[in-house]
Amino acid sequence: MKNLFVGNLGSEVTHEELRRLFEAYGGVEQVHVIVDRDTGLPRGFAFVEMTNDAEALKAIRGLNGSILRDRALDVNYARPRPERPAA
Repeated sequence: MKNLFVGNLGSEVTHEELRRLFEAYGGVEQVHVIVDRDTGLPRGFAFVEMTNDAEALKAIRGLNGSILRDRALDVNYARPRPERPAA
């Protein structure tokens, strides 16, 4: 699995900052910082898609618990979204 959940982010963390951080562990396909629909403010977590499983594991081992802007990052494999029943 190459999709990662990144939690405990400060509201000032940017897509670019996360991309640079994760690129130290391999190729980054995409970074998606989750924002609140109503306020447009970051919700404190993001999803990062690495190029392959090995690089994703390296990123987890290297970044989980590391400090970014005075916060300890929570980096783990992203859980798949549950399927919604058809309407």
